[in-house]
Amino acid sequence: MLRAHPWGMTDRPFRFGVVGSGADLRTWTDLARHAEDLGFDTLLSPDPQGELDPFTILSSAAAVTERLHVGTFVAVDKFRDRRLLDWQARSLHQFTGGRFELGLGSGRPQAAARIEAFGGSLDGRFTHLAETVDFLLAQEDRPPLLLAAGGPKTRALAAEKADIATMAWSPRTTEAEAVSYVDSFRGKPVELAANLLAVGDEPAPWLERFIGVGVPELVAGGAVTVLPGTPEEGAERLLRWREELGISYVTVNSGFMGAFAEVIEVLRR
Repeated sequence: MLRAHPWGMTDRPFRFGVVGSGADLRTWTDLARHAEDLGFDTLLSPDPQGELDPFTILSSAAAVTERLHVGTFVAVDKFRDRRLLDWQARSLHQFTGGRFELGLGSGRPQAAARIEAFGGSLDGRFTHLAETVDFLLAQEDRPPLLLAAGGPKTRALAAEKADIATMAWSPRTTEAEAVSYVDSFRGKPVELAANLLAVGDEPAPWLERFIGVGVPELVAGGAVTVLPGTPEEGAERLLRWREELGISYVTVNSGFMGAFAEVIEVLRR
């Protein structure tokens, strides 16, 4: 029986996802098969995927798997006309038999150059995102909608409109700071998600170059973006996060999918 959280949510079953990349079709489809074999629920693609459009490649991951869901993490709203976005999303949703979830966000500042190349700008991006969300929700037979919940306005939008909200917090966010994010979702029937940058205690120089901070430093600071310790300790921490923060959907950088699979095994055992 599902047990109520103090803020009115329920203990949802865990879901686990991999945020991955693939330089070519073989690499990408091998990653999809491996993720399914390891027990992951979803394979997610950033936008763009290298220099590629994620919607174009996600169907190949669904084609070589049977259970695995696929999704965008997250599609940049202003990269596409919302009518085209809806067409792409519902096509994948229907074509995969309901195994697609649409992750959507307003885009980081680094997205400005690509948006400008497409003839747009970052100006008014929150208003544009909110209008896109309303448009998508009005469509029939749509995929689940995941929103990246960062600032107060996007958290409020996700709390009211999203099926899934992934916490777009900074790499150094602590558990105490995470409470302010999930407070926006008290009493809301939204599945809450968080993305892990690393699993375990080992340094990852390649990740440090990307995010500007090392794994040991994040672990020492108590960041919720890393899962240190043994698989048993990681499982215990995720159970506590679900109880205290309401987070039941956990995604991980594909570089750590093997280590995270050991945590998943403990939880499902």
